[in-house]
Amino acid sequence: MSDVLDLKTLDDAGRAALERLIVTLADSKRLMGIRYSDWLLGAPSIETGISASSMAQDEWGHARLLYSMLKDLDKDPVPYEHDRASEAYASVSVLDEEMPDWAALVAAMTLADGALSTVLRSFSEGTFETARSRVPKMLAEEEFHSSLGAAWYRRLADTDGEARELLTAATKSMLPSLLAWVGADDGAAHAMVDAGVIAPAAAEKLSLKYRHSKDAEVISAVGVGMALGWL
Repeated sequence: MSDVLDLKTLDDAGRAALERLIVTLADSKRLMGIRYSDWLLGAPSIETGISASSMAQDEWGHARLLYSMLKDLDKDPVPYEHDRASEAYASVSVLDEEMPDWAALVAAMTLADGALSTVLRSFSEGTFETARSRVPKMLAEEEFHSSLGAAWYRRLADTDGEARELLTAATKSMLPSLLAWVGADDGAAHAMVDAGVIAPAAAEKLSLKYRHSKDAEVISAVGVGMALGWL
């Protein structure tokens, strides 16, 4: 997409929608990092704990870059990043609570982190110039998260015991709300589509991108995708 959005052309509703999109992505990235950091010492191996630490640092760096985009809307990012109570966060709901077990974190690594990357990729292809210049680097760093999540997801799905049951339960719990978020069809979502900030041209197509991403192939390992209408 070659056109660049002139922010002066956005009405109040459009500016509010762009602010919501940025804050939701930034808050979700921040909480994703916290969820990884929760497992630095509880990971199944030292190497996996080190990977969780690295991914947490990635997510916090991504969150900071996203918060800084608010400057383009003449908003000071500092209060958003440092001065809000957790109840005021606009993050995706599946990240609100600590993951109760390693299988749940693996599900979040694959599904929640994957959903964020799907929306970020669309954001990077849209008309908002700051996203076009900054988000591709985030997506490149997310490749490791995706690979590690897929490897662990398949590993747990290949077992016959409690780990597979926990993975299935976490997937069933997380997937519906993530699909609803990725495929949001409210006024704010339409405003971003109309302004070209989010590509492709409809939220439904964005949801389909998520449904047909690598994540869909991975979760088919536990047979949950078909049951929830994912595939």
